[in-house]
Amino acid sequence: MPKRKIILIIRDGWGYTKKRKGNAVRLANLKNTTFYEKNYPFTLLEAHGNAVGVPKGTQGGSEPGHLTIGAGRVVWQPFEDINKNIRNGKFYSNKELLKAIRNIKKNKSDLHLMGLFSDQGVHGTTEHLFALLRLAKKNKVRNVFVHCFLDGRDVPERSAKKFIRKFNSVSKKLGVGKIASIVGRYYAMDRDRNYNRTKKAYDLLTNGKGVKETNPLKAIDNAYKRGGPTDYYVNPIVIVKDKKPLALIKNNDSVIFWNFRSDRTRQITYALTNKRFTEFKRNKRLKLTFICMSQYDKNLSLPVAFLPIKVNNNLGQIISKNNLRQLRVAETEKYAHVTFFFNSQVET
Repeated sequence: MPKRKIILIIRDGWGYTKKRKGNAVRLANLKNTTFYEKNYPFTLLEAHGNAVGVPKGTQGGSEPGHLTIGAGRVVWQPFEDINKNIRNGKFYSNKELLKAIRNIKKNKSDLHLMGLFSDQGVHGTTEHLFALLRLAKKNKVRNVFVHCFLDGRDVPERSAKKFIRKFNSVSKKLGVGKIASIVGRYYAMDRDRNYNRTKKAYDLLTNGKGVKETNPLKAIDNAYKRGGPTDYYVNPIVIVKDKKPLALIKNNDSVIFWNFRSDRTRQITYALTNKRFTEFKRNKRLKLTFICMSQYDKNLSLPVAFLPIKVNNNLGQIISKNNLRQLRVAETEKYAHVTFFFNSQVET
């Protein structure tokens, strides 16, 4: 009996509703899809909330979607794991996070917090930033500087000021934390090996290369006036005081990257921490205590605050154990999804 081939096609971001208004999927003339729906059985899968391991009421995403399909079960995401640790108080005694605190006290250096200014929880959330500010306050750390990676993709295109205002409110209440730099995620969170973008973010963080501004909110207004279409593409902005950068990442500093999704953290993390990094020339190699909120890449050998849940017997493993072959195909933007995430966050 000949072996039959099975194809799993993941139509990333493809939603289902019978409503037609504003629904490109329904309004398009999709002959094949319509034929399959009419002539073959089909079912729907929830792609948000607890069904894909993220908090209830939270949108899903490509990463948890591929992870859930590959695992064949719910795998709780770092997003919800971190939330649980914040709620039960264990976050504030996390040994890796405290390692960053000990380092700056020992070296009398600065604590840098960098990550995505967003509340959607796809790559990161400012709620975790606020927990880090509370951690700093509990440990009587005052020299805390925040580097904002603007979203404009998973949230409204020009919503940066909303998140900066919220940060200002929280930091004022706690008495800790100042914004030191601003840049769109287009530069700071590239995942497609566009290292010319990563270099711009690196030079901002370490050398203060960017448009000089004194006020973060006014900086956003000015970025829009210069023709920046959305927060996503905002060029590097360095916040200055007395014409000098408020804070740069330098030797013996501590850095906590609060993003928890790994694919868009790797390039900038490698640039800041890896001795053998060669994708662009760095004028300095920094000695840092760098803490990853979740595991970005095993090859980085960096401290990880929240390790991933280990999953056995995922789809790829089952296929291999049965001596069957598998081929996975994706464009480079989705390379990590059909490998790392589909394999339950295991590098292959």
